[in-house]
Amino acid sequence: MQYSPPAFFKQGPPAWVRLAFFAFISIVLLVVDSRMRALDTLREVVSVAVYPFQRVMLLPRDGIRHIAEFFEISSSGQQEVELLQRQRIEMAQATTQAAQLAAENAQLRRLLGASERAQVPAVLVQVLFEARDPFSRRLIVDKGTRAGVQAGMPVIDDGGVVGQVIRTTALSAEVALLTDRVQSIPVQVLRNGLRGVTSGGETGGRLGLRFMAADADIQVGDTLVTSGLDGVYPEGLPVAKVETVERDASFGFARVVCKPVAGLDRYRHFLVLQSLAPELAAPNKDEPAAPPS
Repeated sequence: MQYSPPAFFKQGPPAWVRLAFFAFISIVLLVVDSRMRALDTLREVVSVAVYPFQRVMLLPRDGIRHIAEFFEISSSGQQEVELLQRQRIEMAQATTQAAQLAAENAQLRRLLGASERAQVPAVLVQVLFEARDPFSRRLIVDKGTRAGVQAGMPVIDDGGVVGQVIRTTALSAEVALLTDRVQSIPVQVLRNGLRGVTSGGETGGRLGLRFMAADADIQVGDTLVTSGLDGVYPEGLPVAKVETVERDASFGFARVVCKPVAGLDRYRHFLVLQSLAPELAAPNKDEPAAPPS
């Protein structure tokens, strides 16, 4: 009795036969497609049917690509924003520095003109810092005895009198502003030549014109200039303008408040006038005294 193997284990045609068959079919399809273009319609139908599956299979790749592009664009955008902000800050600083330099150059040109008008030798100084004494108005400048600056010399800017050198070292000097309470300057009214003495210490950075008679010919807006009677300040330097005049006949004197014309709090450069005679120079505490003759 013969038994045949189950259908699962039955073998079909030999492998070489199947290879030859499918090779023949492939050659026939290639010839038909290349010669007759008969499979174009079929190819289009298959491509349309397969397209959704292709898109689904490409979704992970496209998603990863979009995520990478998003982070790349975000990073580059952040870098561009930081670069623009940095450039904006640098341009603002450059603009501020240019404006400051232009203002300093203009003030230096005005100082040069003031030096020529004063007709005396002068030393250009720059403010280093302001003295920390809250009850005084003093500046420390960058020139001292080595540059010819001596205690007692007047200090001016392009507007008028700034103050007076009160102490010097070899490389620096201390300047008391004319609004300091220890400063007094002989002045006269430019309009009529009336003489007086201004003193610092008034509130709001103002000057007081002391010991003026109640009936003195002085008006609001009058310009006060140095009289030159003290031998320290050259004659004719602008000092202040009269701001208020309060007359009290019973008291006998008028209270006159003046506003300085110099830029005491605005500029960094001033001129020290070397107009002081050597015998009038105040002794310098930071230098040894000369031996007696």
